[in-house]
This record gives sequence, C-alpha cells and structure tokens, in this order.
Amino acid sequence: MYTLYFIPGACSLATQAIINELGQDVNLVHKLEIDRFETLNPAGTVPVLKDGDKVLNEGVAIILYLLNKHKNRLIPDRGEGRHQAIENMMFANATMHPAYGKLFFAQANVTEPKARQQVFDAAAVAINKLWQVVEAKLEHTPYLGGHEISPADILLAVYSRWSEFFPVDIVLGPHTREMINAVLERESIQRAIQREQDYNARSEA
Repeated sequence: MYTLYFIPGACSLATQAIINELGQDVNLVHKLEIDRFETLNPAGTVPVLKDGDKVLNEGVAIILYLLNKHKNRLIPDRGEGRHQAIENMMFANATMHPAYGKLFFAQANVTEPKARQQVFDAAAVAINKLWQVVEAKLEHTPYLGGHEISPADILLAVYSRWSEFFPVDIVLGPHTREMINAVLERESIQRAIQREQDYNARSEA
C-alpha cells in the first residue's frame, strides 16, 4: 500500500485521484501531523509518496512513477502520444500551478489590501491567458489526451478549484469547463475529495 502525505485541496488531491484511477490502495497522512516533515521532503511541499522504503517527491515525478509501475490507459506507452501527455503534464505542473501560486503568495505575504488586490488581479490576467491555451487545445477533443482522460486533465481540474478562494475573475472557456466538469464527476476524484473530507472530520472530532 502507498502512503500519500497531503494537504486538503492541494495538488496532492490529483495524485490521490490518479492512484484511484490505477486501482491502488493508499493511506493518507496529513503533512502537519508529521514531525520534521522536511526529512521526507526538504522543500516542505506535498505531495510526498512512500512506496515501501522509497520516498518520492514532486507531483509530476510521482505521477510518472505510478504510471510506469501500473498498467493504465491514462498515458500511451510510447511515441508521440506519450511525449504529448508528458508535455501537457509539465504545462499543468510547471506553468499553470506557479501562476496560481502567485495568488497564494500574495494572500500570505502582502498585507496592504490595495497592493494585495493588485497582485491578485495581475495573477488573474496571467492565469486567464493560460486557460485560453487550454481552451485551444480542447477545441477538437474532450480531453488533453484526446478521447481518454489524461493526468494533465486531472491536474488542471484540481487547480481550477483554487480560483474560488480568491477575489478574482478566472474565466474558463466552454470546452475547458466541460472537461473540468467531466473530470470532477469521475469516481476517482470524488472518492479522493470525500476521503480528504472524512479525514478532516475525524481530526476535528
């Protein structure tokens, strides 16, 4: 069984959903419940995945490890399709994720309300441009991977949920919204969301 270190609603949610897609069991451990979490990941970020004695960091690296280990339909085995799937994952993780990160940074570090809103607004402009890129990619197929859901779709669907935490106007095109809704309705991600909620409920009891 895998052990996944997580924070509710963070990008670790995508990792858990992919583990569910692969039909694997996972034990969830909240990052804040671990003393000296930096011994698992010096950067202090989630997700962190333990597989036996192995400790894996960085979301896309973890996802690729899982996809290489378990037979699946989330990513092609080889060729151009596999390259495109990895490129889409990197776009999600290395381009879209940092754009949203600016919102979280401003919320935590910019105390003056007007200045904070200016950072929010500038970040929203950049985020909306990236969602336009996604919309163009989805013009002819329901998912970034074509007619089958891909890891990048799951990552982007999780990131899209973060917009509601900030006073910004994030605009999703119709194809993007349809893709995100389809992803969020999947049993794998619904089960991941419910497990995080149940974990929080037990912790607060």
